[in-house]
Amino acid sequence: MTKAITKEALTGLVAELTAAGVRVIAPAKAADGGTDYRAIFTLADAILGGEMPRRSLRAVFQPPTEAVFGWERKGTGIELTPAAAASQPQVVLGARPCDAAGVNVLDKVMGWDYKDDMWFARREATTIISLACAEMAPTCFCDKIGLSADATVGADVLLRPAGEGYTAEALTAKGEAFVSGHARWFSDEPVTADPAPPSREAFPLDKIEEWLEGHFEDALWADLGLRCLGCGACTSICPTCHCFDIVDETDGTAAGTRRRNWDTCQTGLFTVHTSGHNPRADQASRCRQRILHKFEIYPKRFEAVLCTGCGRCVQACPAGVIVPEILDSIAQRANGGAA
Repeated sequence: MTKAITKEALTGLVAELTAAGVRVIAPAKAADGGTDYRAIFTLADAILGGEMPRRSLRAVFQPPTEAVFGWERKGTGIELTPAAAASQPQVVLGARPCDAAGVNVLDKVMGWDYKDDMWFARREATTIISLACAEMAPTCFCDKIGLSADATVGADVLLRPAGEGYTAEALTAKGEAFVSGHARWFSDEPVTADPAPPSREAFPLDKIEEWLEGHFEDALWADLGLRCLGCGACTSICPTCHCFDIVDETDGTAAGTRRRNWDTCQTGLFTVHTSGHNPRADQASRCRQRILHKFEIYPKRFEAVLCTGCGRCVQACPAGVIVPEILDSIAQRANGGAA
């Protein structure tokens, strides 16, 4: 189902949603001048089609820190109080296609051997309206991963720029219900979407996966380990990284809160055992883990690469560890060429 919506109508739609108590999240200016996904109250607050939000959509569904449950000693026992499940309906407006795809990728692991109820409560309460990119930044490589500037994966509705407005394609049952439920803002007037930027040839991901499987030991990892600072900047802004740590914050001796906080496999302490042994004791092994997890381990288990080519890691790395360059180097090795 494809409709059209003008910018004026989109303004009215946002006003209608917020008046009804729906939380609307969109790319918007943060207090320090950067762009982040955050709650807006009018469309004028949103930056649609502007610079990429610094942090991906992951934070909308799994905040960097959150309580899992509270506990309190009662006599000789312990009483647990689960954290309240997210129930407020919310709409993400203007999500980058690479970020919507990232949420879809993470659904696979969040519902794998254990269903993460907090993740899926927010997923069920959220409608994702993505906006096709009018252009690709030099750091973007979604097309090299098999996506595109107007990819539909993970979105409920996809907006495409069309002159002074947008086309609106409902992609899921939730998306169709959203468009039908707010039908007065959409029209059947035929409009033509602006052309999306052309896509380049994708990396040979199958060959890369095969090469990684057979090269656990390779000089490439030592080279990456020498360059990587282990700061974790790449993982903190990645739409598909999902490591977290569990900590207990006590309130005296009789109560406390168990929280989960984002963590990263790129720091030395991440895999340290209580014995003191660290199976990834150097940065080379940690860099290898990151690349293998994204392009060999995850694809084998979930048939999806753990990367959407958003390019944030390219922008954030202070040491020039560039994922598309690494993949290009591996592809050359996989084809028998020097890299």
